[in-house]
Amino acid sequence: MRNTDAAGTTGVVLAAGGGTRLGRGPKALLPYRGRPLVESVAAALLDGGCREVVVVLGAGAVDVQAAAGLDRCRTVLNPDWRSGMGSSLLLGNATADARDHLMVALVDQPGVTAATVRRLLAAHRPGRVTAAAYDGGAAANEDGGRGLRRGHPLVIDAVLRQAVADTVTGDAGARAFLRAHPELVDPVDCSDLSSGLDVDAPEHLYLLD
Repeated sequence: MRNTDAAGTTGVVLAAGGGTRLGRGPKALLPYRGRPLVESVAAALLDGGCREVVVVLGAGAVDVQAAAGLDRCRTVLNPDWRSGMGSSLLLGNATADARDHLMVALVDQPGVTAATVRRLLAAHRPGRVTAAAYDGGAAANEDGGRGLRRGHPLVIDAVLRQAVADTVTGDAGARAFLRAHPELVDPVDCSDLSSGLDVDAPEHLYLLD
């Protein structure tokens, strides 16, 4: 049964890329614990408390829809997926209920679990962006020198969605907004739940084990 405690948040899974760097076709179809990776990420968002999940597909969309169990989600096709992640984020934002907060997740992040989602939704404050953060080692970074690196998923408050969308270009997603407004971003340490790493290249395939 879907958790309704966090009604008012729509999850958006960015799953349109072709996985060129990885060389194994769309990352959405990577096998993870007996099912396609996109199915696992979408299920985590739903089971963690998102009211609805929108899965943005692109490369290999027909194959993804045939292989993955996404019947609990809304799927939309991004015909402009080659332009980069930004167009998928904009499509997901336009598809989601305008009254909802937006939780943005990447399809190539197998460590996302329902526990991660619940933690972010519980921590979210009105008018803010809540971002999962992970152990980045001892070096200082843009999150205040606490050894954390900002990652995904992230929750964009409903009142900020248009402002974020106005900054989206190419493959950058929400990065420009986050860098321009660090005072609005609340990092939430999720290091105990996952490394937060993406499956970007062949050397990252161990994350699927």
